Amino acid sequence: MTAWGCALTTDKKTSIMAKQDYYELLGVSRTATADELKKAYRKLAMKHHPDKNPDDKNSEKKFKEISEAYEVLKDAQKRAAYDRMGHAAFEGGMGGNGGRAGGFNAGGFDFEASGFGNIFDDMFSEFMGGRQQQAEASLRGSDLRYNMEITLDDAFKGMKKNIKIPTNAKCETCHGSGAAKGTKPETCPTCHGQGKIRARQGFFTIERACSTCHGLGQVIKDPCKTCHGAGRVRKEKTLSVSIPAGIEDGARIRLTGEGEAGLRGGPAGDLYIFLHIKPHKLFQRDGSNIYCQVPIPMTTATLGGEIEVPAIDGHTSRVKIPEGTQSGKQFRLKGKGMSMLRSSSRGDMYIQALVETPVSLNKRQKELLEEFAGLEKKSHSSPLSEGFFAKIKDLWS
Repeated sequence: MTAWGCALTTDKKTSIMAKQDYYELLGVSRTATADELKKAYRKLAMKHHPDKNPDDKNSEKKFKEISEAYEVLKDAQKRAAYDRMGHAAFEGGMGGNGGRAGGFNAGGFDFEASGFGNIFDDMFSEFMGGRQQQAEASLRGSDLRYNMEITLDDAFKGMKKNIKIPTNAKCETCHGSGAAKGTKPETCPTCHGQGKIRARQGFFTIERACSTCHGLGQVIKDPCKTCHGAGRVRKEKTLSVSIPAGIEDGARIRLTGEGEAGLRGGPAGDLYIFLHIKPHKLFQRDGSNIYCQVPIPMTTATLGGEIEVPAIDGHTSRVKIPEGTQSGKQFRLKGKGMSMLRSSSRGDMYIQALVETPVSLNKRQKELLEEFAGLEKKSHSSPLSEGFFAKIKDLWS
């Protein structure tokens, strides 16, 4: 017996020494964090899983080895023992799993014994959590959109406007519960209030909405006769919307809880108001500044003078035009532009001069202009023209 026992011990040591290092199997360093271990294992497990590699003994063996490695290294105590003693710390295979160290049995792959079931749950826990949140969110009312058109004057001053929204509102008869008066919803007997049921299909665990309560977790045996169990009814409601001064085209205003009422007392959705500012007859807006093109008589542009221009606030402003003003010249009126959002300041207004050529002249006017044209040739009163034609002359020469 002694000789046999010694031989057994020797075989065990040989087997232990032949095993590949767990860290090398997973392709990580010995200082790898838990997240790095999990990431490495996920990648290798998906690559070598038996379901993806049928009849491939090498992949089956590889999957068994990486599962065994991760099962040890993910556990802080087991990892510490492995770091001290190596494979000798787990001569029984996986320290508690006995002869099913790798998770394969005579009938094939054992999902639970391999420890991969736990890893699979880790990998898809966020996904399942998302599904749960979706089920809970199914009670929430829908968000609504309302397109509102306002004038530039409204955007400058700010305003309050009443709007009518067709929506699903909370049922006044059952107060949103969906149950008839004197009764209340009951816990679903199928899913026990979870709103979902889980079923294992081979390798995967499938989670789906409960078919009895449609994911709500409750059933109504005696529905409200007004809303027929929905907890909400179709109606039109009036809301007062505040438009702040300085708001810009395309802005969105959110009214929390003013969307559709939730199903069976669930939270209401939100109302989003999208603003469009109609084009103004005189002004063009660029942020907090306003631009306006103003026609100026040729004589005023030539001799100089003053013009009166309207402003967005309803007042008028006088602008001094220096003599010799050319078409396109801009004049800045500081603080005469748009209101700034959440501020008492205003932008600027820019006046663009458009020098107007007179039409339908009478005989005397034509005579005066002809006389002026004759004198103009002898003077240097048109610097732009002289400079332009000088450039042309240089180009041709």
